Amino acid sequence: MVLDNIEKLLEKYENGETTLKEEQQLKNYFSQETVAPHLEMYKPMFQYFLGNQKEQFTKDVPLKTKRKFNYKWISVAAVAVLMLGFYFNSNIIEENCNDLGTYCEPEQALEEVTKQLAMISNHFNKGTQAVGYLNEVDKGTAALGYLNEVENTTSIIFK
Repeated sequence: MVLDNIEKLLEKYENGETTLKEEQQLKNYFSQETVAPHLEMYKPMFQYFLGNQKEQFTKDVPLKTKRKFNYKWISVAAVAVLMLGFYFNSNIIEENCNDLGTYCEPEQALEEVTKQLAMISNHFNKGTQAVGYLNEVDKGTAALGYLNEVENTTSIIFK
């Protein structure tokens, strides 16, 4: 009867369905000297669990925490770096104004941009003259649309 109960508990244990009380019964059974011969293979495993249960952690854990890093100083340093970057960058721009095809004065840059945009629009207008006949085609398709509406209404009336 006891052996049958142990075999059922082992099956439940292998499926992961045992409670702590049932696992304790298994540990108690396998800690005995006499175990059924066909269950001998489980004995070392449960003896290992009993030995592990008795182990304790003996090392002292220090409760002293490390000093926290002050993030205020990082923000101060970041602001200082940005300010220095803006200062030195503005000096470089003023010195090398015409190096890379840039303009020093905004009025001059605006004048050049308007010239370039006027030239582009002239070239686009030349292309639209070549396809001007498409407007006539659009007018014709609009007239056909009206004819389709008339045909739909007359088909409804005659039905």
